[in-house]
Amino acid sequence: MEKIISYPISIISLLLFLLTIVIFHPIQWICFNLFGYQAHKKSVDYLNFILLRIGHLLGTRYKIENRESIPEGVPIIFVANHQSLYDIIGIIWFLRKFHPKFVSKKELGKGIPSISYNLNHGGSVLIDRNDPKQAISVIKELSQYIEKTNRSAVIFPEGTRSKTGKPKEFAKSGLKILCKYAPSAFVVPITINNSWKFVKFGFLPYGLGNRITFTVHNAISVKDSDIEDLSNKVEEIIIKSIKHK
Repeated sequence: MEKIISYPISIISLLLFLLTIVIFHPIQWICFNLFGYQAHKKSVDYLNFILLRIGHLLGTRYKIENRESIPEGVPIIFVANHQSLYDIIGIIWFLRKFHPKFVSKKELGKGIPSISYNLNHGGSVLIDRNDPKQAISVIKELSQYIEKTNRSAVIFPEGTRSKTGKPKEFAKSGLKILCKYAPSAFVVPITINNSWKFVKFGFLPYGLGNRITFTVHNAISVKDSDIEDLSNKVEEIIIKSIKHK
């Protein structure tokens, strides 16, 4: 019954989603090329604000917990589990104050209006998962960027999203590189719950009435931690708070 009810609403939501990213693509271009970084960032922020609101058409609600605990004026490494595109949309909007930059796969850097443009021009990095040397190099660059600017990096150690909410094995090499080259950073684990339910039926229809939560855990100082212990601790913290129903 949920699928039947959701189909017409999902089609409308998808069309609005596509229309929004198409409209914001030239807006991003104008902001970046004529007005610079801050204007481009604002355009990306409000793009994702609108995409979140489109989710409301399907009864989706959002909640972010413990955001006030995130340290300010220092580099931040956000580490989160991954369940759907709305993980990224939520992080960009709710954590916009920290200028989040993503470690993303190179395939997303081409052909997607707005999304590809932001990944290529907004400070994020694109990695080739079949080329470890290239991945190390660009993640190192991102580390040095946040160390210099006191902005933030976002990494999903699972690599790909979980389709059932059950976490996949964490690959910790990216996090370790970020920590190594951003020694003054704080690592902030984030547990995302129920995002997978938005796409539980596949591409279409979307799930209805979901409550997506972003639980921000206490920050961990890189310089005061052993990197191996830190990466294990972060995985444990995130997984412990994932709900599987």
